[in-house]
Amino acid sequence: MSRYSRTGREATLTSGEVPGPTQVVPSLWISGAMGPSGEEEVQSIILISDDEAEDTLGNSVLFVDPQEKSALGEEKPEVVDEECELMVTFCKRANVMPHARYDCTTHPFERTECDTCSPLGKNAEICDQCYCYICDKLASECQNWTTPSLCHCNAHNKSRFWKEQRDFALAGVLVMFNLELTDIDAELRHGGSLLIKFMQELYVEYNKYLAGQRMPPTRHECFCLPKLPPGQCNACRSRNMEVVYKYSDVFALVTRFLNQAEQESPKAAAVMLLGAAKEIAVHKDPALSWQNLGHTDSLKMAVPCLFQRITTQLQRMLVLCDFPKTLYEKFINFFQSISLPCHCFGFSNSLNVVPWDHVLLTTVLKGQNITGQRTQKGRKIFLWETLPVIEARVEKLVDKKNYREVVRYLRAVKCNDTKGLRDLRDKIPFYLCKTGDFLDAAHSLLFPVNSLACCSACRITPCQFGAYLKMFRTGSVPPGNDMLQTGPWLTVGSPLRDGVLIKQAFKLLYSNESLYRNPKCWSSLIMVLGSSNLLAKSGHLNPLSLKEPPLDFQEGVLAASGSLLEELKAKVNVSLPPSIFSPQLRHEACLIMAVKAVQRMLFCDLPYLTSFLEIALAFGNNFWALRLLLEHLSYEKHVLHGTVSLILRDLSHQKATVLKLWQNLGAQYVGEFLCLFLTCRHQEIQNIGLFTLNIITENLHMCPWAKHLSIFFHNSGLRHLPLGTAVHHEVSKFIKIFEQL
Repeated sequence: MSRYSRTGREATLTSGEVPGPTQVVPSLWISGAMGPSGEEEVQSIILISDDEAEDTLGNSVLFVDPQEKSALGEEKPEVVDEECELMVTFCKRANVMPHARYDCTTHPFERTECDTCSPLGKNAEICDQCYCYICDKLASECQNWTTPSLCHCNAHNKSRFWKEQRDFALAGVLVMFNLELTDIDAELRHGGSLLIKFMQELYVEYNKYLAGQRMPPTRHECFCLPKLPPGQCNACRSRNMEVVYKYSDVFALVTRFLNQAEQESPKAAAVMLLGAAKEIAVHKDPALSWQNLGHTDSLKMAVPCLFQRITTQLQRMLVLCDFPKTLYEKFINFFQSISLPCHCFGFSNSLNVVPWDHVLLTTVLKGQNITGQRTQKGRKIFLWETLPVIEARVEKLVDKKNYREVVRYLRAVKCNDTKGLRDLRDKIPFYLCKTGDFLDAAHSLLFPVNSLACCSACRITPCQFGAYLKMFRTGSVPPGNDMLQTGPWLTVGSPLRDGVLIKQAFKLLYSNESLYRNPKCWSSLIMVLGSSNLLAKSGHLNPLSLKEPPLDFQEGVLAASGSLLEELKAKVNVSLPPSIFSPQLRHEACLIMAVKAVQRMLFCDLPYLTSFLEIALAFGNNFWALRLLLEHLSYEKHVLHGTVSLILRDLSHQKATVLKLWQNLGAQYVGEFLCLFLTCRHQEIQNIGLFTLNIITENLHMCPWAKHLSIFFHNSGLRHLPLGTAVHHEVSKFIKIFEQL
C-alpha cells in the first residue's frame, strides 16, 4: 500500500448539521490564517469529494473561498453548504500531509496518458510532502523525477500506462505473475528478490553455454574410403573440430537455486520455482546435430529432469500449502502460460491439481463415493492423480489425523504409478487400526483393494507382523504415524477376540513365505498368544503364566489343530470348535494350536530356519507348552537333531545377549528353563541344558543371580534325580561352587 494520502490536508470539524441516513457527506478540509484580532480568519474551505469520477476536474479537492459572494452568497461568520446540509462553525489552519504529486494543492498538475519526454507544465514543481507515484517515496528523493524518457513527475493514477509502471516498480519481477499489490507480502517479495539475482546469474551462465567448447583435435582412426593414416584425413579432422555444448554448469546453477527454494517459505519457494521454470523453458540447444553427452551435459535431457523436480515440488505445495485462492489460481495460470519446448510437452498439464473443494474429491473423502468415479454429461470422470499429489494428500490428511478419509481416498484414487500407489495402500490396515477398526484392518491385510493387485500381507515385514499382532491383541496403537514408533501406546478400540486373532495370524503367515520361515514371526505369535490384552504401563505386552491344562485337553486340541491349520492354509473361513476353544481355556488352546503349527513348520521348513532359541524363549513362563513342543519333535529324529543344533548355535553366538536377558528374568525363570532341558528323557535335549549351565559357570561375574540358581537346584532336588553321569556331575559341580563360598 502507498505511504501517502490521496489528499493533502487535514482539518477539524467541531459542529454541523447531522446528515440524513441516505445522504453522502463529502470530506471537509478548511484552511485559514490568523486575523489581526488574534482570531483565526477563514481563508478557504476545501471540500473533499469521495467520488473519484472524471468530473472532479482531475482532483479530489474542491476549493471554496468564503470571501467570494458568487460562490457562497453574502459574507457570513458561518459557512453553510446547503446541498449537503453542512454548517461550518469552526476552522483552523490545515497541516499538509504526504500526498501524491497529482494531488498537491500547492502546485497545479497537468494529466496526460503517457508523456515521458519532459515535464508537463509545472509538474516538476513540488512541495515538501509530494511523493512520487511510481517510486512511492518523496519526490525530492526520486532519481527519475525529470529524467527524459522516464519523467516520473508526470505520473498519475488515471493513466493505465503509469499504473503499469508503478506496479512494475513496486512489484519488480513479481509483476509477471499478474499479482495485485495487495497480494504481495514480505514472503513474495523475498522470493522475487532471490529470483532476480538468480536470473542475472543464469543469464551469464547460459551465455557461456551458447559459446560452446571447441574440443582439441585427436588422432582418431579414419573410416573414410580410401582409408588414410590417423590424423591425415581432412574429413575426419573437421568432424573432430566440432564445438561441444555442455549444459552441466547451467544445470548445476539451477539445481543450487532449487535447493535454496526448498528451504524458503511456501510463497517464496513457489515464486522461485515458477520463475526458474520460465527461464529454462526458453533455453535452446545450439548444436546442429545430436551430441552424445551425459544427462546433465545435454540440454534436452537436463531440462526435462529439472522440470520434473520443479513440477513435483509445486504439486506437493499446491496440496500441502494453504495458498489464498487467487494466488493459487495465478500460480497455475502462470505455469500454463509458459511456452514449453518440445522436449517438455509432457509437463503441460502437470499443475492441473484437483483442489481440495472439488466435488469428486470431497464426496470420496466423506464416504459418499467409494469408487472414485462419477458421470458428468454422459462422460465418466475418474479421480486420477499423479503419485506426488497422492503422497502429499495422504501426508496432509495423516497429519490432521483424518485416518478414515485417508483410507477412503487411497481405495478410490487411481494413478499411473501402480507400484507407488500400492506401497501407499499397504498402510491402509495401519490407518484402520488408528481408527480402532481392527477387524477391518485384519481383513484389509488379506484382501487386495482391487482384483488386479495382491494383498498387503505379501509385503509386510516381520517387525510389521509383530506390530499388527500386538495391535490386534491389545486394541492399542503407536502414538505417531509410524507403526514401529517407540513409546507408550494408546488404546483406541476393542481388541480382536482370541479366535479371530489366531485365525488372522495364521492366514498372514500362510500368505507370506518369508514370514512363515522367519523365527521372529513365530516368536511374536507365541508371545502375543501368551499375553494379556492389557498393555503394561511401559507399553510392552503383559505376559501370562498359564496353568498347564489336563493332558486329554492338550491331546484334543492338538488333534483338532491339524485339520484347522490345513483349512486356514487353503484360506477357508473356518470356525473353531467351541468345545475345545472354550472361554475358560481359550488362551491355553490358542497356545497349543501354535505349538502344533510350529511343529508342522519344523517338519517341512527346518532347512530354511536360521534360529530357534527366540521361539523357545517366547513361551515365557509357560514351560509346559515348550515341553509339549519338544516332546512332539522327538518323533522325528532328524527334526529333533536339527532343532537342538540351532539352539546350541544360538547359545554359542549370543552368550552376552542371553546372559543379559536372564539377568532381567531372574534365577527362578532360568532354573525352570534349565530343568526343562536337564530333566528331558532325550540326551540331545539334555545337551542344551548342560551347554547353558557351562555358559553360566564360565561367566559368573555376569550372573549375580547364580547363587539363587544353585539354591533353586538344591531345593528342587535336582541333584538327587537319576539324571545320568554327565548331567548329575555338572549339576553337582555347580551347586558345590556356591556351597564352598
